[in-house]
Amino acid sequence: MYAVARKLPEFEKFNLVSQIRRAALSLTNNIAEGHGKFHYPDQIKFMLQARGSLQELIDDLNTCEDEAYLPGAELQDARPVAWEVLKLLNGYLKYLRAQYSDAELLRDDSVAYVTHETR
Repeated sequence: MYAVARKLPEFEKFNLVSQIRRAALSLTNNIAEGHGKFHYPDQIKFMLQARGSLQELIDDLNTCEDEAYLPGAELQDARPVAWEVLKLLNGYLKYLRAQYSDAELLRDDSVAYVTHETR
């Protein structure tokens, strides 16, 4: 995502570029911080925050496409990676919830995501 941000127009430097960089860093920071916690509820909370940051990045990719900031092929290469990361996060959340006896307190309804590949 940092490589994507570097290719955006200069006038987006303090808006979209900054947002992409902060969301990408938030994604990995939340995964790392959650991994460092010893209690499942904390781990789950940080994985949910990481997933939210990933959704922000996907939305930022959509904005890049809408504004024609990047070639469509480049964006099409980034989306499958984002969906794979989402699958990994969801799988890890499922594992964490299975380990935690009160996991029903931390459930959120998963949404069936439709990607271009599944249409």
